[in-house]
Formats: sequence, structure tokens, C-alpha cells
Amino acid sequence: MQKIIQNQAIQPYDDEIDLRELFSVLWSSRLLILLISLTFTSVSLVYALITPNQYQATTLLAPAQQNTGSISSALSQFGGLASLAGISLGDGQDEDTRIALEVMQSRSFIEQFIKQSGIVVEIMAAKSWDIDAKRLVIDKNIFDTQTRRWTRTPPPGREANPSSWEAYKVFSEDMLSVSEDKKTGLVTLSIEYFSPYMAKQWVENYILAINLYLQERKLERIEKNIKYLKEQITTTSVVEMREIFFTLIEEQIKSKMLVEASPEYAFTVVGEVMLPEEKSQPKRALIVVLGMLLGAILSICLVLLRYYWFNNNAQINNS
Repeated sequence: MQKIIQNQAIQPYDDEIDLRELFSVLWSSRLLILLISLTFTSVSLVYALITPNQYQATTLLAPAQQNTGSISSALSQFGGLASLAGISLGDGQDEDTRIALEVMQSRSFIEQFIKQSGIVVEIMAAKSWDIDAKRLVIDKNIFDTQTRRWTRTPPPGREANPSSWEAYKVFSEDMLSVSEDKKTGLVTLSIEYFSPYMAKQWVENYILAINLYLQERKLERIEKNIKYLKEQITTTSVVEMREIFFTLIEEQIKSKMLVEASPEYAFTVVGEVMLPEEKSQPKRALIVVLGMLLGAILSICLVLLRYYWFNNNAQINNS
């Protein structure tokens, strides 16, 4: 019993010895810890300095409300009859705004936007922005601006000319950002790029493109409905049904006129897209601090692992 009490009394003293031993090991290896920490700090500093600035252009969008009361009530009145006839009048503008967010981030739309805008070179080959000359710097190892030919070494299975999939991945993952505020319904659209001027222009073009895309989508659906209704008129001899079809066609034509008169079909810009004057990244101070902390942590772990490794081996050899 007395022996157990003595062991319990000694235990805190052993813990204190281990803690002192730990600090002693770290202090004896302070030069190694300092050297590794300085190395990581220097590398992170160089990385922060050579990383080019990027600028983020942002705008706030609101779902457009273009339906008038008369047309909406008419569509509601004949919606059931249209369903029986085999067509869908839809829910008007709200139907398109519900899917607009998905369309804005879809591969097909982004690839179409890149192709129509002709910005594949800017996405895949740009490396920085010359502030003094206000000129985009293109990496010659990727694209030759004089011969207009791709000079890059392609990844395995790819060609020198970047595919639409590669451009889509870079644009959607590294440049484009789309988010919705669930409370207000407002949508934030941002594009981050080396050039502040091009970032602003791309945001403006993106808004025009998504509105035009959804507008054309709606018009195409209306045209199909009108064509179908006209075909039904020629195949029925019931006077009441023909009158219903004529009424539905009239409402579809009104809806078509409304859509064609709405350039901001899906989204309206809440505020003007401003030219970004300050860089969004890199955050150089944060990069250096994180590099220094990473170096300090890794160096401490290395010193402790090395000490306990040799200490354990020594104990094994002595036994």
C-alpha cells in the first residue's frame, strides 16, 4: 500500500520532467527550427511576390418581373384547357428565373459564352496584367500571339488547342462565382481575372448572354405552342374547341410580344458593374504568415520525431 502511494506521488514529478525535457529538446534544436522556418517563410514570400494580381468585378442581380396582370390572369384562366390540349403555357417569367441560376453555371451555357465571346486565349494563356501598358500578358509557351498558334505542351490525351471542356473548367472553377441570397432572392455574379477592365466587361457580357439565352428559350417554346395550336385547329371541327384554340393562340402572341420587349428578361442589374480598383488576390501578407507558421510547425514536429526515434532506438539497443 505504501509503495502504491509513493508511485502516485512520483507521477506528477515524472510529467514535469517530461515537459522540461520537451522544452530542452526544442531549445537545443532552435537553430534547426529557425532555419526551416526561415526557409518556408522565404519560399512563401517569393511565391507571394511572383503571383500576379487578380481583380474581381461584381454585380448584384434581381429576378426580372415582366408579367402584366392581364396576361397572367388570362394564362391562368386557360391554363387548364391548354393542358388538356397537350401544351404548357408555363408560369411566365418566374419559370425561367427558377432555372436561371442553374443555366448560368451549366457547362453548355459557359462553353457557348466562351465561344461567342472569343476569349479562349485570354482564359487559357494569360499570365498577368501589365498595369503601365494596360495590356494583357500572354504566356508565349502556351500561345504565340504573332502566329496565332497554340504552342503549349498539352496534357496526356489532349491536343495543343485547348478543348471547350478545358476552357470551361478553368473559367467556372477559377474565375466565375454565382451565389443567391435565399432571404432576398438577389443573385451575386462575380468574375475574377488578371485585368480589371476585362473582368468588368465579362460580367456585363455575361448578364446580356444569360438574358438573351433565356429569352430565346422562351420564344422558342412559345413558337412551338403556337404551331401546335394551329395544327389542332385544322384537325377539329368542333366550334367551341376552335374558339378555345384561337384564344390560346392570341394569349401566346401577347406573351411573345411581352418577351420580345424585355431585354432584361431573366435578371435586372441592381447596381452598375464597377471597375475594380483594388486587387482581390493574392493576399501576400497572409501567404507569408501561413508559410512561416507551417515551417515552424513542421520543424518542431521533425525535431520531436527525430528525438523520440533515436531515444527509442537507444533504449532498444540497451535492453
